[in-house]
Amino acid sequence: MRINRTYRVASSLALLFLIASCSKREMSSHEAEVAAAAAPAMGEAADAAAAAAPAERQEASALQAPGVTAAQLASDVVVQTDPQRRFIRTAQADFQVKDVYRTALAIEDEVAKQGGFVVDNDIQSQVQRVQSRPLGNGKRLELAEYRLQGALTVRVPSERTQVFLRAIASQMEFLDRRHFTARDAQFDLLRQQLARQRAQDEQQELGDAVQGGGKLGDKADAIHARGEARTSRDEAVIAQKEFEDRVAYSTITLSLSQDVQVRRSERVDVDAVFRDNGPGFFRQLGDALAVGWRGGQQAVVALAALWPLWLVVLAMVIGWRRWRRKPAAG
Repeated sequence: MRINRTYRVASSLALLFLIASCSKREMSSHEAEVAAAAAPAMGEAADAAAAAAPAERQEASALQAPGVTAAQLASDVVVQTDPQRRFIRTAQADFQVKDVYRTALAIEDEVAKQGGFVVDNDIQSQVQRVQSRPLGNGKRLELAEYRLQGALTVRVPSERTQVFLRAIASQMEFLDRRHFTARDAQFDLLRQQLARQRAQDEQQELGDAVQGGGKLGDKADAIHARGEARTSRDEAVIAQKEFEDRVAYSTITLSLSQDVQVRRSERVDVDAVFRDNGPGFFRQLGDALAVGWRGGQQAVVALAALWPLWLVVLAMVIGWRRWRRKPAAG
């Protein structure tokens, strides 16, 4: 009997094990079918997300990317060439930066790198408003709102103007304004050359006149005129050199500004110090009485100085009273 019972229990356990294994296999096959059916949909969703990601990244970069690109400072005005023309190039840019001092130094380094030089470098802070409040113990908290602004004027070789402007674009946070000009100055150059030639011809003619003889007075006038001709010749030469320099080197004016900053500082509260170290109540009262007494004395002296006026007033009062007492005619 015990053997039969043991056999039955073992058979029941084996049967239960087989049923559980079959159910697991069915569940696994069902899950595989579900996963296989869902795989295409998941793949399509992943492809759509991958396709949408570049557009989202591009939009995010367009909204968040700071700075100025080199293309914003490019123009044919500063690179155009013509063998028959001479251009005087100028450029102006107004922009905002993170740090005015650091940017000014970087611009100066770039100018030297391009073979140019700095004409002017001016940086100043403009205080917009100041607020203060007492802190106690003779101290006062002061908050000053200010903005840093810089102005640089640089000269770079004309053929390097575009390269220089592109190089400093990385220093800019926001470009407010840019302006390029290329003035055709070939006729100005011709005018300077003709003026120089006239001065040389005039000097030669005056030299011949002096050597030709004549009266002493005429020679003196000719020598003086020749000196003036030399001066005109020198001025013409200098003007031509200046003109050639303006053609060879472009002039670039840069205006840079920084975001508003707040300076926090503790200062001595002068009013509080004087108030705490000033005289006491009775001392102030005595000083006030003394001031009033001196003021009264001065008032009496001033009234005494007007004694002729008082005599006139007294005579008018006496005359008016007599006129009032005079009986009326019957």
